[in-house]
Amino acid sequence: MKIILYSVVAFLTMGSAVQAFGISSKNVRFLSYPDMPDADSSWGSIGFSSRFNKVYIGVTNHRDRQGLFEYDIATGKLRLCGFVAEMGHLRSFEWQGKIHTQIVEGPDGAMYFGTDGGESREEDLKEHPAGYGGGFFFRWDPEKQHLTNLGMALPYEGLKDIAVDHADGTLFAVSYPQVHLLTYDPPENKFTDLGRVGSGHVPRVIFTDKWSNIYYVDWRQRLIKYEHDTKKLVFDRESLPSFPGTPGINIITGVTAWAADEHSGTIYLITYGSKMLAFHPREHGFGPVEDLGGIYDNPAQPPYSYYCPNLALHRNGKLYYFIGGHGSHAGNLPGTTLMEFDPRTRTKRALASFPLTVLSEATGSDVKDREGNLYFAGRRDDPTIVKFGESGGNRPFLIVFNPDKELQ
Repeated sequence: MKIILYSVVAFLTMGSAVQAFGISSKNVRFLSYPDMPDADSSWGSIGFSSRFNKVYIGVTNHRDRQGLFEYDIATGKLRLCGFVAEMGHLRSFEWQGKIHTQIVEGPDGAMYFGTDGGESREEDLKEHPAGYGGGFFFRWDPEKQHLTNLGMALPYEGLKDIAVDHADGTLFAVSYPQVHLLTYDPPENKFTDLGRVGSGHVPRVIFTDKWSNIYYVDWRQRLIKYEHDTKKLVFDRESLPSFPGTPGINIITGVTAWAADEHSGTIYLITYGSKMLAFHPREHGFGPVEDLGGIYDNPAQPPYSYYCPNLALHRNGKLYYFIGGHGSHAGNLPGTTLMEFDPRTRTKRALASFPLTVLSEATGSDVKDREGNLYFAGRRDDPTIVKFGESGGNRPFLIVFNPDKELQ
């Protein structure tokens, strides 16, 4: 089994093609996924197991095959755990297009995720027999190396994101295209549909606070909170901050990534309208939202025009993210840009810029280990691959990044 350290090759052989402003090739590693030659892309489907010190990633061919991968931090080995349809005993008409959700750790130490359509049959055929049946909840046991199919959520609806109540293990998910907020209690096998909370635009991110309250954003860009104690939905009065003139689609699509400060409880958010926010949650009700400004500054582009579906908070107190994806990039730098943001001073700087053939998009919310390494699910443009879905022809890989030390 061979793992390619793609980033080192890219930095060292492409010369000025990769512009490094504050880091070197030794700060970043790109690891290709073994044993899945048709791998096309990965989405928000990445998470960290604190109990087993491993990173899990969902990779898809963007049609009908999803590989679950495990990166063992202690050994540095990346391996294929298996394919979801086979391990989850899905029948042919229960095909899934991709894992779109985060892969989250439950209080039992297992990793949970949901599946999505992610292919034209999902939207074009709807209830047709050859169309999309609906997304499933899954549970991966890292110790027993076993995948459990927890069942379908809503018929004809994919699962775009997932979160877990760390106190009692209840799963929360948001569906697409009807945008229903769902809860599922695996031990009790209890499923609840809390109703539709958004528009037809693609839902983005669910996140949690230290009290196991669950948050989402509705079609008015207001925070929705499911309170752990009261078991009720609460809606904030005010919309999240946005730049004047931001188009509606950039607002109502909500939050694209999040990261939490475990010491202060502050949750940092990136919006689809390119804002960096600091949310200060409270156990009951809503805490204040602090507008930290834009995620990138280029006078030649509207401030809301940068796409960023990833974010991580390093133990040095700074935020790191890659700007770029879905045709939206920092225009005055080629390709995808790695950024550093200091929330204390509200200053930001570009650390490196990658051509799209090296890195076209990165996803992941606050995936990090005890050593200070940050993890993202990346992909690069590959014109030799037949395009499937909205992402184009891609090659996916795992990104390991540490701003403070070289990675061997």
